Amino acid sequence: MSAGLAALLDDIAALARLAAASVDDVGAAAARASTKAAGVVVDDAAVTPRYVHGLRPERELAIIKKIAIGSLRNKFVFILPLALLLSQFAPWLLTPILMLGGTYLCYEGAEKLWEKVSGHHPPEAPASSQGAEAEGRVVSGAVRTDLILSAEIMVIALNEVADEPLLSRAVILAVVALGITALVYGVVAVIVKMDDIGLSLAARSSAAARAVGRFLVKAMPVVLATLSVVGVVAMLWVGGHILLVGIDELGWHAPYDLVHHLEEIVHDAVPSLGGALPWIVNTTASALLGVLVGAIVVAASHLVPRRRAH
Repeated sequence: MSAGLAALLDDIAALARLAAASVDDVGAAAARASTKAAGVVVDDAAVTPRYVHGLRPERELAIIKKIAIGSLRNKFVFILPLALLLSQFAPWLLTPILMLGGTYLCYEGAEKLWEKVSGHHPPEAPASSQGAEAEGRVVSGAVRTDLILSAEIMVIALNEVADEPLLSRAVILAVVALGITALVYGVVAVIVKMDDIGLSLAARSSAAARAVGRFLVKAMPVVLATLSVVGVVAMLWVGGHILLVGIDELGWHAPYDLVHHLEEIVHDAVPSLGGALPWIVNTTASALLGVLVGAIVVAASHLVPRRRAH
């Protein structure tokens, strides 16, 4: 009996080591996949503060929490199951679906640019003066945009672990979804509450604390306004990049070949800057494509209602 117990304990120890190794592998794969999606994560963090601009300070964290819950719902209810199913049975569909999302991002960004340039739409009253219905619209708009950005993040992560078994892919993507959501909305919460932190510091007895507090209070409106602009640019950049990569994967290589050629030219011209200039070229090309596609969709969306009205 003692020999059987020893053998059983050996088996348990072996299983424990195997489980620990599997956990390590999943953690490493999740970290690798998250790193690849870092660019879109930054865009997501830049876009989100735009949606809480104009809310009452005491409602900001509550709205961010609702958006974060909506983001998790996007990832676990819609994106994760669909991505796994498509990657298993119809991987060729991932790119067209992602391109549709990219087109929507281009439309969102171009629409904001059009409103800013044309002044066609009067600015809305702050959500704080419109009540719960306006807050609901804020959350819905943010969650819709998050759906596209989350899909991009998850597909990038999926591409990094495409060779893993189905169950491992599911676990890795779940870890990525939880980690990135916590990171993005944690950072957003800190950003939008930084002015309140500044007010608290400004009331302290320490002169240094008061100075830091006054600086934060003065700086945060500028930071939030800047992030709002960055959010619009990010939608155009990410949407355009999705389309640029997508049309290349679907067989039309000329646009991305041209961008790669320009990247090589600037890299050879100033090799001391490493990948900085090629990245700027790629980003600029993606943003320009985003503006072009977004402008076409915006024009169509404004012309169709007019024709119906006539």
